[in-house]
Amino acid sequence: MANRRQVGVRGTPGDASGMQLDIVIVGLGHQDTTVDIREQLAFAGNGALEAGLRRFATLPGVEEAAIVSTCNRVEIVVCSGEPERAGDSIEGALAEHRGVARQTFAPHLYRLRGREAVRHLFRVASSLDSMIVGEPQILGQLKDSYAASAAAGASGTVLHRCFHSAFAVAKRVRRETAIARKAVSIASAAVELGRSIFDTLDGRSAMVIGAGEMSTLTARHLLANGVRSLLVTNRTFERAVELARECGGTPVPFDQFSRYLHLADLVVGGAGDGDGSHLLTHAMVQQALRSRKQAPMFLIDLAVPRSFAPEINGLDNVYLYDVDDLHQVADTNREERGREAEKAERIVVQAVDRFWRWLEELDVVPVIVALRQKIEAIRTRELARAGATLGSLSSEQRQAVDYLTGAIVNKILHEPVTRLRRRTAGADSHFVRMVCDLFGLEDHGRSDDTEE
Repeated sequence: MANRRQVGVRGTPGDASGMQLDIVIVGLGHQDTTVDIREQLAFAGNGALEAGLRRFATLPGVEEAAIVSTCNRVEIVVCSGEPERAGDSIEGALAEHRGVARQTFAPHLYRLRGREAVRHLFRVASSLDSMIVGEPQILGQLKDSYAASAAAGASGTVLHRCFHSAFAVAKRVRRETAIARKAVSIASAAVELGRSIFDTLDGRSAMVIGAGEMSTLTARHLLANGVRSLLVTNRTFERAVELARECGGTPVPFDQFSRYLHLADLVVGGAGDGDGSHLLTHAMVQQALRSRKQAPMFLIDLAVPRSFAPEINGLDNVYLYDVDDLHQVADTNREERGREAEKAERIVVQAVDRFWRWLEELDVVPVIVALRQKIEAIRTRELARAGATLGSLSSEQRQAVDYLTGAIVNKILHEPVTRLRRRTAGADSHFVRMVCDLFGLEDHGRSDDTEE
């Protein structure tokens, strides 16, 4: 069981102070803010996350709290019986706690409540709200966020259920849709094409010509997907040495890279001369193929203008792709992800409905328990009063009477309990209060240990 604090909702549905629990999210994300604003509010390092959790969990109107702080978003997720008060408290505390002027970020803040907040959290977990839809990193980040909240004692029954429901939704989206199965970035498209040529990249070798951002990112993707060794060359040799050190590769002098070309199964080029000439020529690749005994080569030209001669593609066992080819692969896959995202959205809607029914029934469960206990107490008391008469009954007959009266109680309660659940699914707190009034359930308490 997760570490949790008491939900601590004051009052009951039977009195004026009773409050319906709600989910509130206050935050900002990559759609509406620049990274310089997000990084000012980020909770990273030096115990900032733990201190923030302690602060937000004790704000007026807040019962439970969690902080989701990544490079793309900063969000405070709370359970509250006073959502407006909680939202106001969070906005003020966010500025004060991070030492940032409120006017710096206030125009970019969003405040979500109720089903909308739950849907947002479920979409975030499922990577439907990410910069690149379907990228898997956010689920792990969300799990870390909840674990930190639980460890700090800032989460309770409701956020426990809400976050774990989000994790379950994300897993179902992965299992039932193809949202993450196609590459949608240039670097990941290069990996996908490489796999289509070599079946697997495990044990392959690569050369990077140029050390720019795109070629570096592509090289790292290739290494992460099984490429064994990396040769790095650049006009500025110091930069080649630096990148080789970062990636565990070997630097090669720029004016001699063609001598090492035959060692590379994959060649990534991101450097161009700018004068229309090509760094990699038909003759260079032809010579490399001879040394490789015609073993296939995969060439990725990321430069604009192109730095690999187009006629290279006419050579047998050579597969040349330029940046437009990679964009086309990524765009096609992005469209496919869009179609899969529609399926994922339907899964999210179903999950929101299930969670919301659970949350709305949270207040009525103690009422139902109290009602059953009260009627059962009456049954038990009346059986005891009839003890003199029952004394002449055999043990089997006593059991039969006990079973009969218990069955009558259950049948009488079945319809009221069913209607209680249905009416509270529509958030009809007046109906709950009426039932409490009618049966004298002034103090039915609240269960703080509701589990999934």
